[in-house]
Amino acid sequence: MAETLNIGLVGYGFMGRTHSNAYRQVNQFFDVAYRPVLKAVCGRKEDSVRAFADTWGWESCETDWRTLIERDDIDVIDICSPNNTHHDIAIAAAQAGKTVLCEKPLAMNADEGREMVAAVEQAGVPNMVSFNYRRVPAIALAHQLVGEQRVGRVFHYRATYLQDWTISPKVPQGGATFWRLDIDAAGSGVTGDLLAHSIDTAMWLNGPIESVTAMTETFVKEREVQDRPGEISPVGIDDACAFLVRFANGSMGTFESTRYARGRKNYNTFEMMTATWTDGGPYWSPTPTTRTWTGGGCPAASSATSTPSSTPWPTSSRACSPARPYSLTSAAHSTRRSSATPCWSRHGADSGSRSARRDPVAQRGGSSQAATGGQR
Repeated sequence: MAETLNIGLVGYGFMGRTHSNAYRQVNQFFDVAYRPVLKAVCGRKEDSVRAFADTWGWESCETDWRTLIERDDIDVIDICSPNNTHHDIAIAAAQAGKTVLCEKPLAMNADEGREMVAAVEQAGVPNMVSFNYRRVPAIALAHQLVGEQRVGRVFHYRATYLQDWTISPKVPQGGATFWRLDIDAAGSGVTGDLLAHSIDTAMWLNGPIESVTAMTETFVKEREVQDRPGEISPVGIDDACAFLVRFANGSMGTFESTRYARGRKNYNTFEMMTATWTDGGPYWSPTPTTRTWTGGGCPAASSATSTPSSTPWPTSSRACSPARPYSLTSAAHSTRRSSATPCWSRHGADSGSRSARRDPVAQRGGSSQAATGGQR
């Protein structure tokens, strides 16, 4: 029988609903060792959070996240509130010995992110960031192929993440609905909201990034404030971002994201241009390999890791004959989300705390990457 894991959820917006749905369904779809219990949900408005709890089956409500963290019957703190609240909640939860799950972007800036990582490492608690796209079947298969060294040498990595919901200058900023357009609540625009997913996927598949050159643009410079009709304020977030990278394995990468791509609701793609080589005696045979994946969300429970490796480029100058090209394409354009995947510090199953012993993600392995951006 699955062991219970008591969840304390902070935030009841879009991601609060998504995580609640995942917790309710995970044991019906996957054979896992733990059964999440919807123990308590926390939000600032008592009437709203109570209605949310009744809808989704949470056992109790809190209006102060500090009270939630202090409760002895909570094993996991799942942070689904706006970005500017992540830092304080995560650090307090870690200091209380709770397992910490945090939506992305992890923090408002790199300094906050480092402090959060330091807190969970010092406390030795299991932790993760919800980079759910790792669990899209096509991306999981890509990771498997890389881990099996079937991809070969990577030359190029290309990623795009396109949406269109802010094209109209009449879309306001701020408030409960449009806080992602408010620099004080979000910290960044598409760079943190969308490209963090692309960056995490790239590093998971292709290894560390060594250098970056980027540009951003804010197309609509002013917007009405949602909670103060008629008041116009400058827009501080980035509407679009494009950047070039060089990976540690020598490959080159391009990344692009915007909320101004008409018709693209949640278009998340990547492509790896690779080649494998076989030693057939005096000749090398290159295999041009193209991989393209497009992904939406997928219910999931854990992440696995492996270190991408590169096949050395042949030193022979003799003529090479191309082998059979191989391509894999998957289309799964979806806006579903789940509370899945990687850790943002190195602590996991090795921790001796009660929370570590009860955390399914920690026991099945996680990533050790910290990130400061992402789509919610």
